[in-house]
Amino acid sequence: MAARSGGVPLDEFLTYRLHQVNKITDKASTDAYAGELGLGVGEARCLAAIGNFAPLSVNQLAARANLDKAHASRAAQSLVERGWVRKEASDADARGVVLSLTPEGRRWWQKVMRLIARRNEEIFGCLDRSEQEALAALLDRVVQHARG
Repeated sequence: MAARSGGVPLDEFLTYRLHQVNKITDKASTDAYAGELGLGVGEARCLAAIGNFAPLSVNQLAARANLDKAHASRAAQSLVERGWVRKEASDADARGVVLSLTPEGRRWWQKVMRLIARRNEEIFGCLDRSEQEALAALLDRVVQHARG
């Protein structure tokens, strides 16, 4: 299909196609977190990030979970209230806190990580192992470049 202005059709732009994949996969992942684990996407992302990178400050959590600080803070507080995350005063910043998993949180982190692994297989299973590795390397380069 040709573009009306004679340029490249919208659906041939890589950014457009990445956005399509993101929308499709984000919706399915959100539904899986809620339906299978009773978690919102923010809680699931925060649980995954804390389990992989703890201890984390709220700012670090927001960056690792790919959420804005307010959303990360609310999700972390929800996880604290569930008893899955421990919030302790930061040694480095008297006003700050650091987040880490409780033993119950570690069990839930394992469930989230299994769901993430399954979702990755569902999404990228159409590619063989070498294609997945090549795509991962290319995406790493794009992310690095986009961050400057």
